[in-house]
Amino acid sequence: MLTLLTCLVNDHSLAYVGAAAIMCILGSYLTLRLFARGRRARGTERMVWIGLSGFVGGCAIWTTHFIAMLGYTAGGPAAYEPQKTLLSLVIAIAASVIGLGIAAAGDRSFLAEAGGAVMGLGIAAMHYTGMAAYRISGTILWDERYVVASVVLSSVFGAIAVDRVVRPWTRFCKYGGALALILGIVLTHFTGMAAVRLVLLPMTPPPDGVLSDQVLGLSVLGIMIVLLALAAATYLLDASNTNAAVARYRHLSLHDALTGLPNRAGFQEELEALRALAPQLPGKIAILSFDLNRFKEINDVHGHLAGDAVLQTIGARLGAVVAADEFLARVGGDEFVAISRRYYGRYDATSLANRLLAEINKPIEWEGHLFSVSSSVGISLHGDAGSPLEEVLAQADVAMYRAKASGPNSVCFYDPSMDQAARERNALAMDLRTALAKNQFELFYQMQNDTATSEVVGFEALLRWNHPQRGKVSPADFIPIAERTGLIIDIGEWALCEACRQAAAWARPYRIAVNVATAQLADLSFPDKVKRILAETGLPATRLELEITESGIIDDQNRAFLIVSQLKDLGVQIAMDDYGTGYSSLSTLMRFPFDKIKIDRSFIDKVDRDAQSAAIVRSTLILAQSLNIPVLAEGVETLQHLDFLRREGCSQVQGYLYSKPVPLMAIASLVNTVQSEEKQHAAVPSAEPPAGRRVA
Repeated sequence: MLTLLTCLVNDHSLAYVGAAAIMCILGSYLTLRLFARGRRARGTERMVWIGLSGFVGGCAIWTTHFIAMLGYTAGGPAAYEPQKTLLSLVIAIAASVIGLGIAAAGDRSFLAEAGGAVMGLGIAAMHYTGMAAYRISGTILWDERYVVASVVLSSVFGAIAVDRVVRPWTRFCKYGGALALILGIVLTHFTGMAAVRLVLLPMTPPPDGVLSDQVLGLSVLGIMIVLLALAAATYLLDASNTNAAVARYRHLSLHDALTGLPNRAGFQEELEALRALAPQLPGKIAILSFDLNRFKEINDVHGHLAGDAVLQTIGARLGAVVAADEFLARVGGDEFVAISRRYYGRYDATSLANRLLAEINKPIEWEGHLFSVSSSVGISLHGDAGSPLEEVLAQADVAMYRAKASGPNSVCFYDPSMDQAARERNALAMDLRTALAKNQFELFYQMQNDTATSEVVGFEALLRWNHPQRGKVSPADFIPIAERTGLIIDIGEWALCEACRQAAAWARPYRIAVNVATAQLADLSFPDKVKRILAETGLPATRLELEITESGIIDDQNRAFLIVSQLKDLGVQIAMDDYGTGYSSLSTLMRFPFDKIKIDRSFIDKVDRDAQSAAIVRSTLILAQSLNIPVLAEGVETLQHLDFLRREGCSQVQGYLYSKPVPLMAIASLVNTVQSEEKQHAAVPSAEPPAGRRVA
């Protein structure tokens, strides 16, 4: 060690040693950075990067040696043989390229360290080849101990340098590999120089054909500066491109490709940022949850391209109205979440909600179609002592479902009482999935009567759920759940099959009316299902009346018309249900071959005391008469209702005035008793409606 220090201090100019050190540090760092970059590449690109790293590494090794040699004080003039000097450069580059190539091919095996050792041995080979090119007026004697030590040090530190790149333990390994390579080059040189013993002879001029140390020094320094500059520029340019690619990838990973809005991952990142920021905000954080009403119908009827167009248009509109301190993300198919950081009062959140709803409600044109969607917004708040943000989001979802129950464009703030209702709905949804298999459904029947004679003309089949713990569950509670979960298709098919089976067994050929859900009517195979059910049960098609709503046909009238026409071809009767509550239009009545119009109970209920309701019912009856379509009025509960309908020419009625919905056993005697024409059954309405009203 003392000999090494003596060699460094006494035999070398520290200025040249410093210059060599700078070149060594820059070259070593760039070499291993380029090598690390090459390991991430594949194929030809990997070969290029490994070749470049080996070339820079070889030049750095060679330059460090010869700049240090320029500062070596031999006691007389020195020169260098060009051929061996050039050979030493070739050896350094070749050993570095081969060694780093072996290390890259070996990946994380011991070949990686072996490749580093090859590069290290190349350092020693370059050193002693370069020393063979060294010419002085005298003789060089070698101490074999230091020669062997220099070879061992070069191979060991070469292996360590590559190891730190291939197997990084900590972030420091990024610099640890370069440090090991620096030590390998420096220790090899100075240990090798410590082995030198010069025996000087009387001054003689340098032989012909050699390079002076000044010429060599300037050449080496100039070449290495250019190489380092080119290598650094290459690495920095690649690093810049890599960072840009990473930034693009990060943006893509956090944003929805369809709408450009932040996706669920981006929303989660925003929540993490808000979690830390919340205590510093002057106001509260409001989270708004909403989705698109009728989006599924557009997707199912017109295809995913139409659905994508709707999402793209709405995403662009919503993104344009979100302020700087607000956040909007698409977290699912048609599900969105908005966040406001400046909630001071309800107006702040409702203002944002109304802005979003205004954009959603604008019509969307796509390939000749005009789509209209709507939404309902649920809002929940997070304060300093509030719930975790994830819980606030769940509360906003609960509030959204409550808003949906209030109708389109509703805005609802979360209230703790909603949790119990949400749990009830979730529990019902779980039970509903097994209700059909466990035979928990039952059909009730409500008679339909001739307005003038009170004669029974048919029955409407109404679904009831006999829950084992809850008892009878109202259709108003479980039908929306069935529609939302898609179970309505199987349940509706069961109800249709059961109604046909039971009606086919009646002695009297009364007509049976069955409700058809929107999802059923959107199914192109529905007419075939009806045909199969009629064949299996033996019910004549003329006795079956299918009730469809306006909302069930408005989304895609062409498809609905095709399905209704196929049902009519079977001989089935088609009734428009809940007339007046939907999109009621003359064009719909004129286009579709309806056999009956059913006026909704909400108009009949007020017909004897509300002029507007009376006018709607009256105009409906006049329109139906002009189109030659019979009309049935629902919800007839008083004699006043009946008298009004008789005067206005309504042909059929249905309601509590005659009968509430009852199980099959309650009408068994009526449907199975054959009477003479003179004694044909006619229900006699009571003067007072039954106690209490009930949604059928």
